Amino acid sequence: MKLIRLYITGLLLLITAVAAHAQMGEQRYNLAVGINGGANYATVSFERHRVKQQGLLGPNIGLTARYISEKYFAMICGLQIELNYSQRGWDKKFEDADGNQINTVGYTRKMNYIELPFLAHLAFGRDVGAQFFINLGPQIGYLISDSESHFGLSSEQLASEEYGKPIENKFDYGIAGGAGLEIRTRKAGHFLIEGRYYFGLADFYKNAKKDYFSRSAHNVITAKITYLFDIKK
Repeated sequence: MKLIRLYITGLLLLITAVAAHAQMGEQRYNLAVGINGGANYATVSFERHRVKQQGLLGPNIGLTARYISEKYFAMICGLQIELNYSQRGWDKKFEDADGNQINTVGYTRKMNYIELPFLAHLAFGRDVGAQFFINLGPQIGYLISDSESHFGLSSEQLASEEYGKPIENKFDYGIAGGAGLEIRTRKAGHFLIEGRYYFGLADFYKNAKKDYFSRSAHNVITAKITYLFDIKK
């Protein structure tokens, strides 16, 4: 698993570097900045002690800067960086012996991150009008706060190491990829809608053989809208 993580991360860094330093095609010097906002649908990959979950909804808002460096044939190439506040975590699903959900018991862990995606931006379409785009690259994050809430749990259940467990690794990293549609105008700016998936490579709990979980990494689906305006065309 660690080898696969390193391979994927290295591949994405290579793709990002190629997009950043390519010198072929028609040169562009378009810098645009703006804001983004949307919602996360978050779960966590737990191993050794699996946790049944339903997705946790949370906000994802921040700032975006994008630099378009060139157009190579029909493909527009550039880099995009964001600074976001992102709420992740998990909402545990409790079931009875027949597999029916129990609604009288609940547990939720919310984790608030500052995240920094560094993405290769590849787009196809008109300079003015509609473009289809793909964003892909590494992402890092840092936990700034977390909280947990529960109801209906017995004192015996709460004694499990799963509950009340402090976060042991606040630094997070992984890979992010998404696709969407951009509407470009000459004067009103750029309007983007995107769906994105984040695959966490870092565990926020210790994962040695003696530890409770062997894996505890984020999986996040994000739907967001972004508005950009040109600083330099």
